[in-house]
Amino acid sequence: MMVDAPAAGMAEDVLTGIALDLVETGLAIRDDFLPQERIAQLASEGRALLNTGELHAAGIGRGRQFQANSAIRGDRIQWLEPATATPAQRYYLGILEELRLAINRGLYLGLFEFEGHLAVYPPGAFYRKHLDQFQGTQQRLVTVILYLNPDWREEDGGLLRLYPDPTDDGRHQDLLPLAGRLVCFLSGDYPHEVLPARRERLSITGWFRKRD
Repeated sequence: MMVDAPAAGMAEDVLTGIALDLVETGLAIRDDFLPQERIAQLASEGRALLNTGELHAAGIGRGRQFQANSAIRGDRIQWLEPATATPAQRYYLGILEELRLAINRGLYLGLFEFEGHLAVYPPGAFYRKHLDQFQGTQQRLVTVILYLNPDWREEDGGLLRLYPDPTDDGRHQDLLPLAGRLVCFLSGDYPHEVLPARRERLSITGWFRKRD
């Protein structure tokens, strides 16, 4: 997915800081990544798509292995496409293009595009522990998640649980899906899961990819 960067883009030090965190720990977290009015627009669009039935059940695997399995994940999604993106979506995709370039400068990963979707977790939905890289391929190199949930509290559930040591399930880091919070991590290094949400939970989730 290739898009143009917005005319008024993200501060260079913010983008560089994310890239440096990825170099040092493989994980970067930034709150208030976008203005709250942009977050509100994206959240409103997500709720509208859910209400009109335009989101579809997310699946796991790819190709012949693709399947929808609510015992593993229960979110509903719509893939983002530049040709049909709303102004708010195009603004965010433009910011991500700036971030892609900054990560390439810092990590030399050869990232060439972003693919992603709007995701809505209805109350009770979750996503079991997984890696974002498909088996047998390393196309997805950096996971990027932007949360769209105002006034989220710990009792609302839906936390992102990261496992920094894939061999130790007892070690984990939990993150609230707060509106405006951006979470980036190296896709092959961080198994993660979404704990059951107790209220509607929205995000834009995607990946910077290298070529086949």
